[in-house]
Amino acid sequence: MQTSLWRHATFTRFWVGDIASTLANQMLVLAVGWQIYDITNSALSLGLVGLAHFGAQLLCTLPAGHVADRYDRRNIATLCQWLQCAVALLLAAGNWAGWINANVIYACAALTGMAQTFQNPALRSLLPSLVGLALLPRCVAFHGAAKKAAIIIGPALGGVVYWWGANTVYFGAALMFALAGIIMLSIPRRAAPRALEPATLRYMLGGLHYIFGKPVLLGAISLDLFATLLGGAVALLPIYARDILNAGPVGLGLLRSAPAVGAVLASIFLVYAPLTRNVGKTLFIAVAVFGVSTVVFGLSTWLPLSLLALAVMGMADMVSVVIRTSLVQLETPDEMRGWVLAVHSLFTGTANHLGQFESGITAQWWGTVPAVVVGGIGTLAVAGLWLRWFPDLVKRQTLAPRNA
Repeated sequence: MQTSLWRHATFTRFWVGDIASTLANQMLVLAVGWQIYDITNSALSLGLVGLAHFGAQLLCTLPAGHVADRYDRRNIATLCQWLQCAVALLLAAGNWAGWINANVIYACAALTGMAQTFQNPALRSLLPSLVGLALLPRCVAFHGAAKKAAIIIGPALGGVVYWWGANTVYFGAALMFALAGIIMLSIPRRAAPRALEPATLRYMLGGLHYIFGKPVLLGAISLDLFATLLGGAVALLPIYARDILNAGPVGLGLLRSAPAVGAVLASIFLVYAPLTRNVGKTLFIAVAVFGVSTVVFGLSTWLPLSLLALAVMGMADMVSVVIRTSLVQLETPDEMRGWVLAVHSLFTGTANHLGQFESGITAQWWGTVPAVVVGGIGTLAVAGLWLRWFPDLVKRQTLAPRNA
């Protein structure tokens, strides 16, 4: 499997660039989370970072889909990397000169959210053209393993580097974003011309209409949306690291890396043993495991148990990601992928940041531990409701389209 993928030089560039970007993003997220909690000493401030990111994504999702289907996806990804590089440099400058504060961090979170909103549909819709549809499910797992490895290294590296100050982390992230932009620019241009259909409201809502017309896709995406929204324990990791587990910035790096460790293990397994049957039931089992492990993490006051619970969360989440992403990409025609994946990003990507806001507010109201535990129980409740509301998704046997 790995040999067949390594024959695609453009795919190699694609995932190396994406890994560099992911490393940079994870370092940036860690530094921002620790610094704003250190500045404000408030769980709500962690939630507001997520809200700023969510607001930018919500505003930019429809134009992002239009841009991904109309213009060179490689150039879009490159510009987004360089914008994030500029944001990291801005944070470094503010920290260096002493004018950084919560409002500056919120603004930078919004800029990062805007960049990632345009970046995600461009990269995801570019992927099938690099490897072909036949290899796509395994490619998603292979790419997911490599990307999750970056999510392991990024926070751990950021936590260690933070001992030399936030500026060191910000400059390191800026360098990685710049490198990712250069690598993305080296991917050959797509030869096939793009349709230049006018950007009418009907056209811009095409991805949303397509998803709502496919109950399996709607069920899979909305299940992830609500599970992620309620199970937002990761947003509160700075509080766990500092106040509950007494682990410091290095401990925060380990906690942020733990879900990715589990995701890598799941990804490697799925590369060599891809899902071929009962994918619907497997998806629901994964969401239920995610909910249970969230409850365990919320109640834990022992670092090893917390790390294990987060790793199991990462395993379950990766299984869900591979199933959902493969379903979306395999059942969507190429000319619609930018739109559909933009809406997909709105449903799933923004859920992470809206869930961060939800977790920050509930932690402020009820306390950190009750907020995480209730979120995990809510995830289990959502899985139960979706079992009844989306029977076609439960019965889905394979990832391949039924007419394939």
